[in-house]
Amino acid sequence: MPLLRNTVRALSALVVAFALCQSVLAQTAEQLRQLEQLTPAQRAAILDALGQSTPEQQAPLSEPTVVVPQPVESAAPAPDVADSSSADDALRPFGYDLFAGAPTTFAPATDIPVPVDYVIGPGDTVELQLFGNTNAQYSLVVGRDGVLNVPELGPITVAGLQFTALQETLRQRITEQMIGVRSNVTLGALRSIRVFILGDANRPGSYTVSALSTMTNALFVSGGVREIGSLRNIQLKRSGNLVTTLDLYDLLLRGDTSGDARLQPGDVIFIPPVGVRVGVDGEVRRPAIYELNRENNVAEVLSFAGGMLPSAYPQASQIERINADRDRTIIDVDLSTQAGLAGRVSGGDIVHVYSVLEKKEDVVVLEGHVYREGPFQWSPGMRLTTLIASIRDLQPKADLQYLLIRREDPATQRINVISANLAAALERPGGPQDVSLNPLDRVIVFNQEGERSAIINPILDELRLQARHDQPAPQVGIGGRIRAPGSYPLEEGMRVSDLIRAGGYLDEAAYVVEAELTRYTAASDQERQTELVIVDLASVLAGNDSADLLLEPRDVLNIKEIPLWRELEVVEVGGEVRFPGRYPIRRGEKLSSIMQRAGGLTDMAFPAGAIFLRQELRQREQQQLTELADRLESEIETVQAGQSEKLASQDARVALLDQVKATQATGRLVIDLESIVSGRFDKSADVVLQDNDRLLIPRESQTVTIIGEVQFPTSHIFESGISRDDYIRKSGGMNSRADKKRVYVVRADGSVVAAQSSMFFRTRDLSDIQPGDTIVVPLEADYVSKLTLWTSITTIIYNIGVAAAAVASFNR
Repeated sequence: MPLLRNTVRALSALVVAFALCQSVLAQTAEQLRQLEQLTPAQRAAILDALGQSTPEQQAPLSEPTVVVPQPVESAAPAPDVADSSSADDALRPFGYDLFAGAPTTFAPATDIPVPVDYVIGPGDTVELQLFGNTNAQYSLVVGRDGVLNVPELGPITVAGLQFTALQETLRQRITEQMIGVRSNVTLGALRSIRVFILGDANRPGSYTVSALSTMTNALFVSGGVREIGSLRNIQLKRSGNLVTTLDLYDLLLRGDTSGDARLQPGDVIFIPPVGVRVGVDGEVRRPAIYELNRENNVAEVLSFAGGMLPSAYPQASQIERINADRDRTIIDVDLSTQAGLAGRVSGGDIVHVYSVLEKKEDVVVLEGHVYREGPFQWSPGMRLTTLIASIRDLQPKADLQYLLIRREDPATQRINVISANLAAALERPGGPQDVSLNPLDRVIVFNQEGERSAIINPILDELRLQARHDQPAPQVGIGGRIRAPGSYPLEEGMRVSDLIRAGGYLDEAAYVVEAELTRYTAASDQERQTELVIVDLASVLAGNDSADLLLEPRDVLNIKEIPLWRELEVVEVGGEVRFPGRYPIRRGEKLSSIMQRAGGLTDMAFPAGAIFLRQELRQREQQQLTELADRLESEIETVQAGQSEKLASQDARVALLDQVKATQATGRLVIDLESIVSGRFDKSADVVLQDNDRLLIPRESQTVTIIGEVQFPTSHIFESGISRDDYIRKSGGMNSRADKKRVYVVRADGSVVAAQSSMFFRTRDLSDIQPGDTIVVPLEADYVSKLTLWTSITTIIYNIGVAAAAVASFNR
């Protein structure tokens, strides 16, 4: 508390003293000394009260100018460098993108140690701390005249002194004039200086920067160097004299900042036009266009590009040059030699360093149905089992009996194909089937279930390209009952057994007694002749070498099928039989036989309504429906184009066409199952079964259905002695659109009884309605006038609808 009271008294005294001297233009030295001993906050409070400012403070200099760096443009190469590449792959000048990622404001760090060689100038703030007999701290600003006004010491000229010299000068003066007082001298806020950036800068002009700024700092302020400006010869001038030059390549390529000189007020940074340029392209680390300074050979240019990549092929390098006649020319150089590296370069040259060939040497390639595809190192003495050491290297269902090896002769580049039995090779390593591998061999493992043509056809295409008039393409084929039919490469010494092995061996339906070999030969008159050779297949399979014929180009082997061989055929019997299910059938088996195997009918069976469906019939009926829809659509278009009709007639025709297109065929075959089951039938009526036939036997029916143009289409309980017309009356009778003359009955077995057909219709049939029958009342033809297909179409649609309803009810 006493200390606080003393401070308050001192402040009050000073305020009074300064108030008394307000009319005085300059304060006494004692008053200034007392003022300087106060803290900055106390000093500011007193001066505020008096309406004055600190004597030694000056208005701060303006902040550095904000300059946005020049963005890197996707520009074409500089015009002084030859360009033989496309616009997308064009070389770009090196180093200019340094300024692309610069901040949008220039704010150099102010909290770094001041260099010892920093030169003091007007505007710099000197922080002076006194301790010992006198304790005080001052922030003193160097005046515009270069003088520093130090309390107790007076004015001291410091402009032009280095920082270390300033420290020594102030320490010496304080020691001499203030006994028992020691000091600490540092720098506070530094001044700003104005420099000029001229030449090929992106934003040339005058800039205010920090006194700690260097040439590179100033270049960032101006947005960097334009692509037509030099990066190797940036000049710093002071009072018209050249002070130093900056080579930005030292910074970019070697991280050397020794040439980055610190700026002083009034300095000029001049960026001259770019010098000689040389491009480096290809297999180097930094392909670009480089500016030369004192460099003049290829080795020095390559050092700019970071050297060659391991994939480079220096022996075949080139220099693209524009000669004295202004023509483009190419100079081959071997950059693996000292003479090639010492070759001189000229302005506008492009050094092309090409890569090694993509073709791999001393490798073998494993492909196909394996776990690890790709190239593997080849070594002398390498065999098939060296590459595939175990079945575990193969994916499931890999073909162990046949694999291909595509081999290329390095001297002639001709393709040759070798096959091998991998199972035999793994069983006996080093044996005949364990083929020795050569460099660049491609070993292909097949899938037993996969398609082989996609792999084999490209190899066959290569072999066909090698064919000549006296050397036909080495290709053979196999077909018939073989697991993998197709064309295969003809190997040297290939026999019938080898071709069978290539095709995956015979399937179960193969006729193993004999096979046919078709051979094509060119006669002396150059006509192609065909020869058919019978192969004793049984002897071939038994290992008889004499029967195992040697194959020739274009031979085709056909493996026959066992006579009367068929795949398993099955029919389905469902509904009211004792043993419903799916039954395999033998060749020529008939419906009566299947009914016996199914145990016959149950006591609830309705054989008159049996539904027999055949897939072949369904496909045929569907095709006929499609053709009928096309004909109907054409006829409707003709009718509509020829006359104007009522809208109702047009709508009826369109509805009929839509109904035809939506109708799905059932493939029902009308059968007389009652006669077949009882044995009282004509043998010709007993149906010969086919694969996928279905026999559906419903339960006994007690209904009669009425469909078509009646008031209420529905089903009625069967009543004996009731005629067709009686059932129609029960459904409300016919409506106004009904065709009374063409009413017909579809029996439960699918047969049709029509009144207009004297062949099938008898008068007593009109009243002979049976359970399961369907009475059809068609639409009057006047509603779809001019359509000749009307009668046939409506009949087909109704009949198919009845059959479909029967099948649907059975499935439910």
